Amino acid sequence: MKRADRCRILHSFLWTRAWAGGLCLLCLSSARLSAQPLVPGTGQKATKSSDDFEDPKWAYKYNLPKGSYENDKDQRTPAGLSANNRWFEGGLRGQPDVVKRVDTPPGGLPGSTGSLLMQSRDTGVPGSYSYKFQQDDLIANVIQLERGALPVSWSPSVVVRVYMPTWDQWEQRTGTSFGFRISCMTHKMGRSGGRRGRMINEEEQYWPGMFMQFNKGDGQKVKDSATLLLRGGPSGHDFAGAKITNVPAWWTLGLSVTPDGQVHYYGHEGVEDLSEKDRLSSQFPYGYHAERVDTFFFDIISGDNGSLSTPWIIDDATLYYNRH
Repeated sequence: MKRADRCRILHSFLWTRAWAGGLCLLCLSSARLSAQPLVPGTGQKATKSSDDFEDPKWAYKYNLPKGSYENDKDQRTPAGLSANNRWFEGGLRGQPDVVKRVDTPPGGLPGSTGSLLMQSRDTGVPGSYSYKFQQDDLIANVIQLERGALPVSWSPSVVVRVYMPTWDQWEQRTGTSFGFRISCMTHKMGRSGGRRGRMINEEEQYWPGMFMQFNKGDGQKVKDSATLLLRGGPSGHDFAGAKITNVPAWWTLGLSVTPDGQVHYYGHEGVEDLSEKDRLSSQFPYGYHAERVDTFFFDIISGDNGSLSTPWIIDDATLYYNRH
């Protein structure tokens, strides 16, 4: 029996367990065997939607009050937007309270004079505090500037340099405060019209990426540290990718997606380009196989309690792909 026939049988009779991102188990096994990790930064640089923050006139228009649709269904349009049209406030959550070009901290990329500071205080609904972890998003304007999403056949990837401040500048709690993520689309089997509806192959959006988690020490034997968390494993769970003990320091982080729909996570201390030895993991988050990448974005996370978040500085946020 041919592979295509075996796939059709599984699709017909075992959809409840066989489907993962639009592929059956036989397809999934084949894709995993053929997966080849891709070093982020490979291919053509997308100059229109990348940003090195070198322009002294770089500016951001906040268009306050910012949105908080995730909490109260209010987007408060128009959204915030950078003067160069490369960054905007997401529709689900608001933008960071501080989005500002600053001088590049010591040890950054050679020749770099400008970087981007992101920091928040009010990460929930403007004017009130939830005293719960909330987040703001700054999103790259990829779809408009690249005239569409990037199919995984183009092997898209993103690289960014991130500055780790001294421990006393981190929000003094154990938990995440920064995210670097991509927005992916795939298909999965689901029911139309509720539990008794017919099975359909529907679109699904998901957001793999990396988070910085501060591990608060006890001031004595246990020292402050941070963990680079990766999202995510087959069930979407976060897991440790690297430990950070040396601050202040720059780190280079990268995410790539290969034509089989697999996400690859890379990172190292320093600002040198990534290489094969810097791969932290390769995953099919949530069991999905990505079909396209819509954008990349950054999260600023805080306790939404009136205190400023950890100040995060990034530089050279760069998108790459191999367009056919």
